[in-house]
Amino acid sequence: MFPELNDLLSTTPDRTEQGKLTLLCDAKTDGSFLVHHFLSFYLKANCKVCFVALVQSFSHYNIVGQKLGVSLTAARERGQLVFLEGLKSSVGLFFHTQEAPHPLQFLREASAGNLQLLYEFVQDTLKPMDGGETPWKYPVLLVDDLSVLLSLGVGAVSVLDFMQYCRAVVCCEWKLRILWRRPSQPTAQRDRSLTYQYKIQDKNVSFFAKGMSPAIL
Repeated sequence: MFPELNDLLSTTPDRTEQGKLTLLCDAKTDGSFLVHHFLSFYLKANCKVCFVALVQSFSHYNIVGQKLGVSLTAARERGQLVFLEGLKSSVGLFFHTQEAPHPLQFLREASAGNLQLLYEFVQDTLKPMDGGETPWKYPVLLVDDLSVLLSLGVGAVSVLDFMQYCRAVVCCEWKLRILWRRPSQPTAQRDRSLTYQYKIQDKNVSFFAKGMSPAIL
């Protein structure tokens, strides 16, 4: 978790909000550090996290998480984190017989596109416990990243449908361009956008107003 980024977003783990859809988009830059930020952020916020990792291994996220002050291994052992490791799972899916339907079963289908099993995995992972009591604040879904599904042959409509169904289970849109929207005001007045430059360090990230980064002075 990067405190400076929390300051820009005016949030802390102590006052998180439920009901948000968070979409990370990067163009001509690597915004993957934001995934690590929000993963550690929601774990520190005591949320139940379902992480569908389609890009990197568990050990990769765990190493970065330790630098940010969280242990993914410990979070998984106590039931706070459910981690679907796409790279490892896909190997087993192709080379081993599956006794039960797999969340990534669409990879073995002739026409990839049915993400129902993946959605059901998310739904079962984040559904409320019997009795309604839970030690976690609220459920959070992280997917890294959705564009991989498109690369694997899943249609854009299927990906959008998957997002909408997951949004009905949990809701989290973040960009490096920060947009505040005030519903009670006209469109021209309710939107406020800020653009920042940033420098990634070993255990932190620094943000600068556009044009003020020491790297370009």
